[in-house]
Amino acid sequence: QVQLVESGGGLVQPGGSLRLSCKADGNIFSFNTMGWYRQAPGKQREFVASIASGGTTNYADSVKGRFTISRDSAKYTVYLQMNSLGPEDTAVYYCNARRGGLWGQGTQVTVSS
Repeated sequence: QVQLVESGGGLVQPGGSLRLSCKADGNIFSFNTMGWYRQAPGKQREFVASIASGGTTNYADSVKGRFTISRDSAKYTVYLQMNSLGPEDTAVYYCNARRGGLWGQGTQVTVSS
């Protein structure tokens, strides 16, 4: 049973933008901190951003000022707006629900000319 479904990944040129979406079951989304992580080839999965149910956000230093996380409670969806993308952002991006320790299947983001 898939509980977190990501979408929005793809190939983008350096300097471009993408918006990732993660739709969750309502019982997972509500009152839960939602986050995004990423894993590049040969590297460990790393934290990207998170947003608490009250709206408090947290970002990795590497994405501050470029990425924006948001959530739509009516749609049970969390978004990651990614701007000024560079090759270092190439990775599989995973959605996470902190309470429950749930993960999505991942969506590939490739930044290349």
